[in-house]
Amino acid sequence: MNEQIATRLARLDACAVSDALDQLGLAPSVTGLRALSVRQRISGRVTTVRLAAGKPPADAAPRHLCTTAIDTSDAGAVIVVEQKTGQECAGWGGILSNAARGRGISGVIVEGLARDVDEAADIGFPVYGRGSTARTARGRIHEAETGGPVTVGDLTIHDGDWVVADSSGAAFVPAASIEAVLDAAENIAAKEAAMTKAVLAGNPVSAVMGASYEHLLEKKSGE
Repeated sequence: MNEQIATRLARLDACAVSDALDQLGLAPSVTGLRALSVRQRISGRVTTVRLAAGKPPADAAPRHLCTTAIDTSDAGAVIVVEQKTGQECAGWGGILSNAARGRGISGVIVEGLARDVDEAADIGFPVYGRGSTARTARGRIHEAETGGPVTVGDLTIHDGDWVVADSSGAAFVPAASIEAVLDAAENIAAKEAAMTKAVLAGNPVSAVMGASYEHLLEKKSGE
């Protein structure tokens, strides 16, 4: 089932999924997350990581942030990192990008900054975030939790949710709603494709969009 969901989601862009979320009364896409390394759409099931300010507790087992998420994620997953600590430093870096790529992870989304962006670009690994920095996490932040809820924009994201991200934004889908969102997004994408085809065939765009675009997200009886 998860493989079928992943395949369907990979065919959709963030705009179609965001529109579907709107149609279903769910929170739409998060704005302002940019493709930092390569311009490549990513999608998959979410593995969450939450970072916290300062050094880890003295009794905590030594580990580098985000390594547990990489080691435990399935191929095709998207790691989502909350770095909203207020510390200006990276929540993701180059060795992590290499390790994630080797594991077949689809990409990473950092609610915050990332570094070693050129290295990620060189190996073709997609890193999304608010921006980049050369500042290390060492001594500034630590990993508080893997697999717990994280905040991205104004949304609470849970481990096992789904996401698609591209140059327009990142659309997160609650796990319980994925089938309904996929159905709606596929319907929206098909209608928009037909409208584009009509425009390319020479029909006036005012007629094509004026007739149906504003009502595209309205659910008809029986849908």
